[in-house]
Amino acid sequence: MFISNAYAQTAGAAADPGIMGTLGMYGPFVILFVLMYFLMIRPQQKRQKELRTMMDALAKNDEVITVGGVLGRVTKVSEGYVTIEVAPGTEMVVQKSAVTALLPKGTLKSL
Repeated sequence: MFISNAYAQTAGAAADPGIMGTLGMYGPFVILFVLMYFLMIRPQQKRQKELRTMMDALAKNDEVITVGGVLGRVTKVSEGYVTIEVAPGTEMVVQKSAVTALLPKGTLKSL
């Protein structure tokens, strides 16, 4: 009485979307992935490579900045650790990965 009858409508077989329909469906995802690669992933990989190269090239008397903002002069380099002189007679041992930047020579005059 209040609800009308619903009848199924027969339609022809669904058309095969073909290659253009598939490209139209997945194309935006492919374009999005390519954009993310060039805007996010590739620059990050380049930065990691530069950091790895810098860590491998650390040598005695290099002036560095650590993740925590500590500035110092490298006094000893071992496989995974670096000893940094932060003040005359004061040294601290940090992981190589804690070194974020290599300063130009002569930046730290007080040490």
